[in-house]
Amino acid sequence: MKRINILFFLLLLIQFTFSRNQVDTVSVFSTKMKKEIKSVVIVPENYSSKKHYPVVYLLHGYSDNYAKWVKTVPAIKTYSTEHQFIIICPDGGYSSWYLDSPVDSTFQYESFIIKDLLPFIDSHYATIPDRQNRAITGLSMGGHGALYLAIRNKILFAHAGSMSGGVDLRTSTKKFDLAKRIGSFETSPEEWNNRSVVNMVESLKNKELDMIIDCGVSDFFYQINASLHRRLISLNIDHDFIERPGAHNWDYWTNSIKYQFFFFDNCFRKEKK
Repeated sequence: MKRINILFFLLLLIQFTFSRNQVDTVSVFSTKMKKEIKSVVIVPENYSSKKHYPVVYLLHGYSDNYAKWVKTVPAIKTYSTEHQFIIICPDGGYSSWYLDSPVDSTFQYESFIIKDLLPFIDSHYATIPDRQNRAITGLSMGGHGALYLAIRNKILFAHAGSMSGGVDLRTSTKKFDLAKRIGSFETSPEEWNNRSVVNMVESLKNKELDMIIDCGVSDFFYQINASLHRRLISLNIDHDFIERPGAHNWDYWTNSIKYQFFFFDNCFRKEKK
C-alpha cells in the first residue's frame, strides 16, 4: 500500500513539474560577435513538443538586458499560456539598437537575432517556423528595433509592433549611444536617415506587415510616433495606432504589452482559418 501511495505521489509530482510554466535562459553563440549571448525563453504551461506554437520576439529597451521583461512584468508568463505562443526575450546589448553597427564590430545584433537566434529557437523548441507565425515587438530602443528588423526581414516576420519606440533616430543624435553605433550625424547623415523606421516604411507595401504602434501622449517619443502614424496613413499602409495617457515608463509598458499580445494572437488565429 505504501509503495502505491509513493508511486502515486511521484506521478503527481512529475505531472506538476511538466505542466507548470517553463522559463529557460539559453545561451546562443553569435557568429559575428564571437561570443555567447543570453535570451529568456517562455513557453506555455502546457507546452508539449508534440504541438507547435507561434513565436513572439520581445525586445528590451536601452540600458536593459534579456531578463528585464520577465523580471519586471512576470505576467508575460501567464500571457504565454493564455495565447499559446512562445515568447523570446533576447539580449540586445546595453545600447545596440538591434543594428549591425557600421562602425563597431562588437555590436552586430541584427545578424545575431536573424542568423543565429532564430534558427536556434526553431531547432530547439516546438515552433511553427514560418513568417506567418512569427512576430516581433519591443519597447523604446526595442520598439524601433522590432520594426527595423521586421521591415528589413519581411521574409521572416509577418507581424510587428512597437511600444514607445524611438522610431526616428535623428531626434536623438546626441543621446542613447546612437553615435557610437552609427557614427556622428554630422559625418554620416545618410546612415541616420536610412536606419530610421519613420523613413524605412517608405519601402513597405500595404499588408506586407501587420503592425501595431503604441505610445503614451506624455512620452518624450510621442511626437515621432504620431509622425510615423501620419506617414503610414499617407502611404495607405494599414496599421493599428494606439495613444493613451501615459509616459515612458514601466506602468505604461506593463499595460501596453497586453494589447500587443492580443493583436498578435488575432494575427496568428487568422492564419489558422
